Amino acid sequence: MSQREEAMARIREQKLVAVVRCTQEQVQPVVSALVDGGVEIIEITFTVPNAPAMIAQTAATFGDRIYLGAGTVRDVAKAEEAIAAGARYVVAPNTDFEVIKLCNERDILVAPGAYTPTEIQNAWNAGADIVKLFPASIGGIPLLKAIRAPMPDIPIMPTGGVDLENAAAWLEAGAVALGVGSKLVRKDALADGNYEPIAETARKFLAAIHPPEV
Repeated sequence: MSQREEAMARIREQKLVAVVRCTQEQVQPVVSALVDGGVEIIEITFTVPNAPAMIAQTAATFGDRIYLGAGTVRDVAKAEEAIAAGARYVVAPNTDFEVIKLCNERDILVAPGAYTPTEIQNAWNAGADIVKLFPASIGGIPLLKAIRAPMPDIPIMPTGGVDLENAAAWLEAGAVALGVGSKLVRKDALADGNYEPIAETARKFLAAIHPPEV
């Protein structure tokens, strides 16, 4: 199995990608809280100061307990830094064809951002493994349903507008996985320096996404 295939399998299985956007000092306690809450797929964004070093440090600290990627990778230079730091997948709010090409060459799963059907198709044609629907808060679940109808073959991950109340509905509408930032890595927890609410919210998200079988 290639690394891209492994990443896709892991994302399809857990269906939740935690988007970590915080201060440099908060990265390790936030990731620890997410792990305590059962989250395995974690993305450290390039809006985090010194992101490549934070990715490398997190990879060294948590090892195989998490599947670590990089987010907000808007250009090839950032993609190179992310991969060198140990990111096993790359996510972006935009579609940069050179980033897609680089990730394909390096056997790194890439999820570029797109919004319209044309943008989504172009990203897919260029070699995207998953297309990040962003900002998914605009258009919401009806937009995803409308896109999925003529494009059922393209794996789509909505990011933005996903919360505990609608997480299951996004998946029912055809999302392959959900990218969740501030609704999971809660701003109140970051402000208070109390990270247990993040772990608690992670457990609730996973329960909503993976309800017990009856």
